[in-house]
Amino acid sequence: MTQTVAVLGTGKIGEALLSGMIRAGWPTAHLLATARRTDRAEELRARYGIDTVSNAEAAKRADTLILAVKPQDMGKLLDELAPHVSSDRLVISAAAGITTAFIEERLTADTPVVRVMPNTPVLVDEGMSVISAGSHATGGHLAHAEEIFGGVGKTLRVPESQQDAATALSGSGPAYFYFLVEAMTDAGILLGLPRAQAHDLIVQAAIGAAVMLRDSGEHPVKLREAVTSPAGTTISAIRELENHGVRAALIAAIEAARDRSRELASGN
Repeated sequence: MTQTVAVLGTGKIGEALLSGMIRAGWPTAHLLATARRTDRAEELRARYGIDTVSNAEAAKRADTLILAVKPQDMGKLLDELAPHVSSDRLVISAAAGITTAFIEERLTADTPVVRVMPNTPVLVDEGMSVISAGSHATGGHLAHAEEIFGGVGKTLRVPESQQDAATALSGSGPAYFYFLVEAMTDAGILLGLPRAQAHDLIVQAAIGAAVMLRDSGEHPVKLREAVTSPAGTTISAIRELENHGVRAALIAAIEAARDRSRELASGN
């Protein structure tokens, strides 16, 4: 029997999950959504043909609850859900920095909780969702989470102790690439190219490089060396990147993101 899944919080990530599940063949009769605003609820009903309900009603009707709210809103949401969530429900959190322990403490004893950190490419079915089990979640619960999030990209299981690192690498990762594309576009303009042409050149280079990394299985060093000829243009650029500490800056930036994820988990 198909389980009923409710998405609580239908911003970009929440809506991406809904649309991904529908594209994967999940029956709309077994999907629920919540939204703060009445107009947003009506929009979701019209677009996807699903029921939009209150948070309490979702907790009563759904077998699986996906909590896709902002971290700062999680405590209030859990207080609202707690009277209605029994231990035979599965709770999946997609909120950055929120631990399974934080959720378990606020719900009925033994409620299974799975923590998931998706990233924004779930919007185009190319996301990476990092999945961890809470104290009471089983392999079956993890598999169910993978079924849901696998509709919008790839999934990876990690121990929860590695979630902050995964958030820094994968959850925030797309932003680093956008930042690089922005800087490279500015470089193209400096060199005399129109912005649109510079943008197209860089985006296609990024897509091609990503596909080669994914499909070839080669180490990035080997792929980079294949483009780096003696006394050529690429090695001149690499020298400048190293001279300006770009590698060290990236490592430090990702470490800072990891630290901030830990701070969010502690409520700061």
